[in-house]
Amino acid sequence: MIYTYRELKNKGLDNYNINKKVANKELYKIESGLYSDTEKYNPLEYIVKRYPNSIFTSESAFFYLGLTDYIPSKYFLATKHNAKKMLNDKIEQIFMANHFFEIGKSQVNYNNVQINIYNKERMLIELIRNKNTFAFDYYKEIISNYREISDEIDMSLLADYLECFANGKNIFEIIHREVF
Repeated sequence: MIYTYRELKNKGLDNYNINKKVANKELYKIESGLYSDTEKYNPLEYIVKRYPNSIFTSESAFFYLGLTDYIPSKYFLATKHNAKKMLNDKIEQIFMANHFFEIGKSQVNYNNVQINIYNKERMLIELIRNKNTFAFDYYKEIISNYREISDEIDMSLLADYLECFANGKNIFEIIHREVF
């Protein structure tokens, strides 16, 4: 498990004891402020602990929500528009307008890691909004999987989300035509 410095302090460990545990290999320092209780750690858990104010989106969200079996080569994370740039080669940061950022935010447990992720309704909107950025086969696979779970889509929630987007009516028409 990965711990932040603050979490270790809340467990009653001071700097001396943290450094002692690192020296005794009871804890492993990943980077400043992040520690693991094992030498090898889960990279997904690291991303979640390192960037707690981000939300999984795009290809990562489609994968973690089970809408595709394509494993993305990077972690796709949404952040607020004014967030600090993430300097990590394994992350594709997507700056989101602040008023859109929280819409559809939920949490999912994936391989024993609790992650912030956009829900299926929000990701359906994102799929349609960004249709031209995805490969055609990839887009069709996800649309096909949405068709299979169309009865699980909360239409009132989807409608509420679409009211927040300037072209919400057009997006709804495309969703209705493609999925339902």
